[in-house]
Parts: sequence; structure tokens; C-alpha cells
Amino acid sequence: MKSLILIGLLVTSSLAYAETPVFELHIKDHQFTPAELQIPAGTKVKLLVKNMDVSPEEFESYELNREKIIPGKSEAVVFIGPLDPGTYGFFGEFNMDTAKGKIIVE
Repeated sequence: MKSLILIGLLVTSSLAYAETPVFELHIKDHQFTPAELQIPAGTKVKLLVKNMDVSPEEFESYELNREKIIPGKSEAVVFIGPLDPGTYGFFGEFNMDTAKGKIIVE
């Protein structure tokens, strides 16, 4: 019986992880693309942030309470949500004049 419960928990957690929507952000020339990213409300999402530049950049958002350095020519994962509808700003701390964006939750 215990093994059936364990298998059920593993399958459930695997399905939940597999169903997490993935959204990509790219950093190129010290700018985020897309600068506006729409995601669904009430859903945990996975942001895959790909830094195409050779220099590091940071994905930072006070509103999302997230901060992640992405070395040059690499990628990082940032989980956010579930979020209420609204607009949440983010920026790259190393290039604050150009690396800006917002996540629009609908």
C-alpha cells in the first residue's frame, strides 16, 4: 500500500512539473527580448532567460522578489507565480538604461 501511495505522489509531482508553462526571455545587446512578456494569471511559470551577450546580466525585479545573475553566453531558470493580474517590472542591474521589461499577467 505504501508503495502505491509513493508511486502516486511521484506521478502527481512529475505531472505538475511537466505542466509548468515555459516562457523565454533573451538578453542581446543589453536589452531584454521581448520587452513585454504576457503570462497567465494564477499559474506558476518557468522563465528561461538566455543571455546572448558575452558580458553577464542580471534579471531583477523588486515586484517579483527575484534576482538572478546570468553569465555571458549562458542561460538560467527563474520560477515566478502564481501571480494576480497586473504588470510587474524587471530590469538588468548591470545595464539599467537599456535592459528593462515588464511581465503582463492576464
